Amino acid sequence: MKQTRGFVVAMAVTTLLTGAPDAQARDTEPSDAEAQVVFTGGSHVRCGDTITEHTRLTRDLYCPSSAPFALQVDGPGIVLDLGGYTVRRTGAANFTSHGIVVANGRMVRNGTVQGFASGISTTSDAPVLNLRLHALAILDNNVGVFNRASYTNFLITDSRLSGNGTGMAGEFDASTGTFDIRSSIFTHNGIAMFADFHSFDVLDSTFTSNGSAAYCWHGVFRFRSSTLAWNDAVSTIPNDGFDARVCSEMRFENTLIANNAAFAPATTPVWEPIQLSMLDSLLVDNGTGLQVAAQTVYIDGNTLHGNASGLTLSDRTGLVTVPLTGIVRGNQFLSNDGDGLRVEPPSTPTVINNLALNNTGFGIYAPTAFDGGGNVARNNTAGDCVGIVCAMY
Repeated sequence: MKQTRGFVVAMAVTTLLTGAPDAQARDTEPSDAEAQVVFTGGSHVRCGDTITEHTRLTRDLYCPSSAPFALQVDGPGIVLDLGGYTVRRTGAANFTSHGIVVANGRMVRNGTVQGFASGISTTSDAPVLNLRLHALAILDNNVGVFNRASYTNFLITDSRLSGNGTGMAGEFDASTGTFDIRSSIFTHNGIAMFADFHSFDVLDSTFTSNGSAAYCWHGVFRFRSSTLAWNDAVSTIPNDGFDARVCSEMRFENTLIANNAAFAPATTPVWEPIQLSMLDSLLVDNGTGLQVAAQTVYIDGNTLHGNASGLTLSDRTGLVTVPLTGIVRGNQFLSNDGDGLRVEPPSTPTVINNLALNNTGFGIYAPTAFDGGGNVARNNTAGDCVGIVCAMY
């Protein structure tokens, strides 16, 4: 894989640092992660216990995979504090072992959950939950965080998910909810996040060395002020052709996407959301170009530099197929192998104020796009612009 060039790293760091305070200020709220509660349980907790009062562990728990769960939390507002200790599976791996099961509760925090079929999960008969997971290491599970409840709002903060088959997901056709992820790290997971009737809002988080950072089957993803680097693929966004399941929107804001082997896996090489939004982000030295088939796009203020190809836009097929529309404005397409920006007919985005330099294909190839003016292109090997008028400077 290509190594990120020094000046690009400097650009990335500067952009992310200057952008982060706005995002944080916009979403800052008082934290209750270390809220003071009176812990009345903990010293005598054993594997298989159901926690019905605020509890802090005082030792590691090694729990057999044959048990239905290591611990269950069942009480409104209950906080389970792992006290820095580990809850770990012992015995043979299977698909029925569960680490911490939350039937009802407010928070699980401060410790490690390792080696289960599901590390932390909700139950199918749970009430609507607002569940916070804070300062956790969720390691080597088949699914790190698994929602079985009909509706759960997760808030995940300052946590690390590593070595899981899937980092976060919900039960197919049986659960829905939201995952609000802040200041967390995902590494060495097969799929970091899987959306099926769930939405993911990611802020100030890092995704490295995963098979795929995001799989958007049916839902919404939003990345803000985050880093996705050295993954096998950034995302999988399939299209079943019948719109039974759709990725409503994939959105990136002020995010660094760098040195990934591919934007999408070879089996599903094109992102096919209903809408792609990408704002003020850096796409640098990735091993493929970004191919997108969507109904609408809003692509504004991004830099694509040194990728195996640039950005290709085309129509998304479905129950209703219409030409792609939207805005492609103020982007820089620099030194990519292949075209900087390619718009496949009959797509009709409006192309405004973009810069295309030193790409090995065309700078901007957009025969059916609307020309919004202000585009600049030069030193592109195959030619500078097709379908729109570009100035040299």
